[in-house]
Amino acid sequence: MEKISNLLEDKPVVIFSKTSCCMSHTIKSLISGYGANSTVYELDEMSNGPEIERALVELGCKPTVPAVFIGQQLTGGASQLMSLQVRNQLGSLLRRAGAIWI
Repeated sequence: MEKISNLLEDKPVVIFSKTSCCMSHTIKSLISGYGANSTVYELDEMSNGPEIERALVELGCKPTVPAVFIGQQLTGGASQLMSLQVRNQLGSLLRRAGAIWI
């Protein structure tokens, strides 16, 4: 968990992703559509990617990508983010985290 905590520090939105994952691409597009500047970690391009992926599993991320943290809290994966979007709650969550201002 400490490895992940260090990566989340002072960042309103963090997405753990893989370059080959279409759902990761969809979630990155959804969040950037709000104007949020998220920090993206592509696990398949990181030397410690497998280690981070194991830590995500320990946190309950299944599948491990995309894993989205908003306001340093695990928000979830693609299903949870799409559910927040459909319920019109994603924007307010991004605002509270300081990721967007409008």
